[in-house]
Amino acid sequence: MSFPQPLRAVVTGAGSGLGRALALDLAKRSASLVVSDINVAAAEETAELVRQQGATAEAVQCDVTDREAVFDLIDETEKRLGGIDFIANNAGVAVGGPFEQISIEDWRWAVDINLWGVIYGCQAAIPKMKAQGRGYILNVASAAGLLAPPAMSAYNVTKAGVVSLSETLFAEYKPEGIRVAVLCPTFFRTNIVEAGRGASTDKEDAQIIRWMERSKVQAPEVAKGAIDAVRDGKLYVQPMRDGRVAWRLKRTSPQRFYDSMARAHQKFTKGRNGR
Repeated sequence: MSFPQPLRAVVTGAGSGLGRALALDLAKRSASLVVSDINVAAAEETAELVRQQGATAEAVQCDVTDREAVFDLIDETEKRLGGIDFIANNAGVAVGGPFEQISIEDWRWAVDINLWGVIYGCQAAIPKMKAQGRGYILNVASAAGLLAPPAMSAYNVTKAGVVSLSETLFAEYKPEGIRVAVLCPTFFRTNIVEAGRGASTDKEDAQIIRWMERSKVQAPEVAKGAIDAVRDGKLYVQPMRDGRVAWRLKRTSPQRFYDSMARAHQKFTKGRNGR
């Protein structure tokens, strides 16, 4: 199965990491791109890398917490590319640490970017896709949105919201020719820890970085699998085996799954809690 040509796409959070990988993979598929990031210089770097692959790309600054800015981004994509066929709602941030230590400001920061940013992107793109009778929406969530591990409450809640939104839109707009997929990876190399907020310890951050570095599946493979999935009409994208196995265990025996999660968390945080 292939995308219709020309493929006109916009990616949020495209200045680095997965967003950049998504843009570069779309470029390989001869897409014309608008790459967006709150850091427009980083977005321009991605646009230049796309151009080096022979594809068309323009950089546009966008703060996804601003609904008007997101709608302007979609309008600008339509204006510059002649339409919009594909949106990757990728911009996201991390907040970690014990629930009682997470400030309400950090909660709002996570919800505004991770959840409202995706909602705005879908709200802006769907009417245009519906009018043309087709479209592709890739919403970037996380395995955390399916598994809800401890000490990640704000992140889990926002990513679970993205999963739920995507499930809803998949069924609601499939008859309109719009395909929706939700990406739920586990660990791979990004700068999300360094840019994150919350109350996680250096030990916890270091462990997450080790898991990221050890992953056999990194951003280019994650991006390719996600784009293939939305193209093929698949809802859930779980590129890592550990995430697929854990989700299967949770669905099979949720009580046992969270009992095990609690024991593992207690062991991991023994030093923090002084026990």
